[in-house]
Amino acid sequence: MTYPPIEHHGVIGDLHTVALVALDGTIDWLCLPHFDSPSVFGALLDSSRGGMFRITAASPEVRRRQMYLPDSNVLVTRFLTPEGVGEVVDFMPIRLDPGPKRAEEHRIVRIVRGVRGEIPVHLECRPAFDYGRVRVRPSSAAFGCRFVGDGVALNLMTTLPLALDDDGASCDFVLRQGEEIPVVLSQAGEEIPGPLELLGARCEDDFRRTLRFWQEWIARSHYHGRWREMVKRSCLALKLLTFAPTGAIVAAPTMSLPEHIGGSRNWDYRYTWVRDAAFTVYAFLRVGFDEEARQFLQFLERRCRDLGADASLQVLYGVDGRTDLQEVILDHLEGYRGSRPVRAGNDAARQFQLDVVGDLMDCVYLYDKYCEPASFELWTTMRRLANWVCDRWRDADEGIWEVRGGRQQFTFSKMMCWVALDRALRVAAERSFPADHARWMANRDEIYLTIMERGFSRAKNSFVQRLDGEALDAAMLLAPLVKFIGPSDPRMLGTLDAISRELESDHLVHRYDPRLAPDGVEGGEGTFSICTFWLAEARARAGRLEEARLTFEKMLGYANHLGLYAEEISLTGEALGNFPQAFTHLSLISAAVNINRALDAHPTGRSSGTPGGRSG
Repeated sequence: MTYPPIEHHGVIGDLHTVALVALDGTIDWLCLPHFDSPSVFGALLDSSRGGMFRITAASPEVRRRQMYLPDSNVLVTRFLTPEGVGEVVDFMPIRLDPGPKRAEEHRIVRIVRGVRGEIPVHLECRPAFDYGRVRVRPSSAAFGCRFVGDGVALNLMTTLPLALDDDGASCDFVLRQGEEIPVVLSQAGEEIPGPLELLGARCEDDFRRTLRFWQEWIARSHYHGRWREMVKRSCLALKLLTFAPTGAIVAAPTMSLPEHIGGSRNWDYRYTWVRDAAFTVYAFLRVGFDEEARQFLQFLERRCRDLGADASLQVLYGVDGRTDLQEVILDHLEGYRGSRPVRAGNDAARQFQLDVVGDLMDCVYLYDKYCEPASFELWTTMRRLANWVCDRWRDADEGIWEVRGGRQQFTFSKMMCWVALDRALRVAAERSFPADHARWMANRDEIYLTIMERGFSRAKNSFVQRLDGEALDAAMLLAPLVKFIGPSDPRMLGTLDAISRELESDHLVHRYDPRLAPDGVEGGEGTFSICTFWLAEARARAGRLEEARLTFEKMLGYANHLGLYAEEISLTGEALGNFPQAFTHLSLISAAVNINRALDAHPTGRSSGTPGGRSG
């Protein structure tokens, strides 16, 4: 088995985990029962040891297509052959009942449909538990077969005649026009699978309920502007990355997909970053998903209750809120196309990153302004964090990009400390909460002057990555979005020009240049998709609407065939990094909303005005 391009995948999920389905019908990534559980299919990281579940046309002349059914996350993989057409409909049923989900309710339904003619089909299921470290033993069962290994078990339910070998099950059959063959893979629980003759009816019921769930959910969106379909797909992707029991949203559902093929920039993103908070809440609120914003804020509020004695936030958390995310190297795995090491866990959880406090404070401010007033308990935490910022903002940190070369005086981190104090003062004023106004204002103003004096290079006429430095950083494109500076201020316009000159390549943007700003990790990387959307939005806010629209629409052209994005784009246009990437889709929504608003106000595409900051 070769490695399919990262972008040649669709995603299905049940709001607890997701599966990646390649264009050839192979599920090559699935963690059960949760996003950050060990994998049961991981061929994406090791094609021979990782495990996979394939249903594909066995024709040498097959052409493949993928699509989502309208307004849903129900995926169709279609096979077009000289003998006929067949397709696999993939989905994971959504359970809406309160209470914990039973093991057997974590399942993938694959309906194999004969559309025209007759085509040969090959089915092969080879799980590999615990990232391929646990030996799997298949055995026959009345419902199909069972895979067992060291306390983990899966049921494969189908009417097809399965042939078992040492580590898997397979079947070759002819799919005829009009046939619908259900195949269900689930965790093995206490409930015994029902009679096979009822499997088709159960799958049909699951299909209708799942399709209805997604269509009713996306119908709540009130966004009707330009690029509506891409915004809807981004919303559906973000919902897939939501962990229903807690409201957490993972950064991505995969781990160790490389930022450079063959390189070592391979990280585990199956966790929830505090940094994503304000972006998540803003994006959901702007398009009408108040409940998702509320649930995510509640997840963060619960984390705030567990603050240590020094009042500091952890950078990222497990989807259940756990804090122990120790990074380990899985030496037995080859890595995607030889990209090693393969990492599970993320040591960034132990880093010191000042900006996360600003992200959280901005999140609370947005929610307080647009949804419901902040509670006194939440305000108590905000006040404690504001005082912590006053004590610590002068310290060096690892920054937004989580460098591994030592702490630095990052300009963006200082700016987000300014945001933390600014938002605390705004909420205090709006709600008449008790606050140390004088101290907070004095520190806020000192931070502002520090950035203006030491975080701005007169030689580059631009904000820079580090105080007293000269290297650029695309993160400073967020300055007008968080209301630190006006979007058409000469210093911001100079920053736009400098980033365009040094970090942009045909509208695609690098986050920084590792040669000029070493980050402690070897190897190169692609352009960062989120930075490109930031540039598009910053241009729109600066009144450069023609440039903004062109940048935005060119970036839309780099989505995969389903409208999904990984973290980065390579020199050759391939997707790089973990997939799909929540941050990228959040920035797409934000850019679409604000560029659309600016174009409505100035339909000619020219404007000398600005639409305002994100939190305004």
